Amino acid sequence: MLTFSLTVVRHGETQYNKDKLLQGQGVDTSLSEPGLQQAEAAGLYLRELRFSNVFVSNLQRARQTAEIIMRNNVHSSGVEMVFDPLLRERGFGIAEGRPKEDLKNMANAAGQSCRDYTPPGGETLEQVRLRCKKFLKSLYQRMVDDHGCSGQSSAAVGTEAGAGAAESGTDGPLAGLPDDGMEGVPLHALVVSHGAYIRVAVRHFVEDLQCSLPQGLKMSKVLSACPNTGISRFVLTVSPSESGLALSAVRCVFTNRKDHLTSRNICYITH
Repeated sequence: MLTFSLTVVRHGETQYNKDKLLQGQGVDTSLSEPGLQQAEAAGLYLRELRFSNVFVSNLQRARQTAEIIMRNNVHSSGVEMVFDPLLRERGFGIAEGRPKEDLKNMANAAGQSCRDYTPPGGETLEQVRLRCKKFLKSLYQRMVDDHGCSGQSSAAVGTEAGAGAAESGTDGPLAGLPDDGMEGVPLHALVVSHGAYIRVAVRHFVEDLQCSLPQGLKMSKVLSACPNTGISRFVLTVSPSESGLALSAVRCVFTNRKDHLTSRNICYITH
């Protein structure tokens, strides 16, 4: 078996985000100036973490965010960034490039909630979930191919302790540190993706994979929208099965953390 932490970061702000316009997959914009500052802040916050693998959506706003985070990292300069279209934002079809209010109006006209509505040409939530599952399957395989399972490679040292970390809940409140949940876990993967995709992924972890949650954390908080450069972390254990690698334990450490976005941190970057 193999245990690793998974740190998931949403991309920094774009002008479309600020103007409340839908981007999806068809509008491939770059980060705005505030978005660049957010990415720098996230990079400084995560700079001491030793990422063994990095997976990034191949859309520009995610690529820029990941490049800034890794440029700031003091331990992971030689790590390859894998740009994966499976991590792209949910496709919003004809609504891409239009105000979010238009999507709400389309949903109302169809008699559906905005979250569940799929505009013509867009992806359903189920399609995004299946894409997320496909990415996770490839993630498990890549981690095992790169680092081996128990008894293979030095990266496996501490795997049993890590598996316990994946299975158990958090003892008391977190310290609020960048490495929360990483103690005793031998490997660390970073994923940079998008808001709607991350929300579907978190729901998949919680509802489909029965992910354990930190004590006292309300479900509404877990499933809330992720802010730009919001950070979530999970600890996963994968094991061989008859049908291939399978997830045997998963624990949520925190979701949608934005401690790095305090005004003091942003001022430090800009001055």
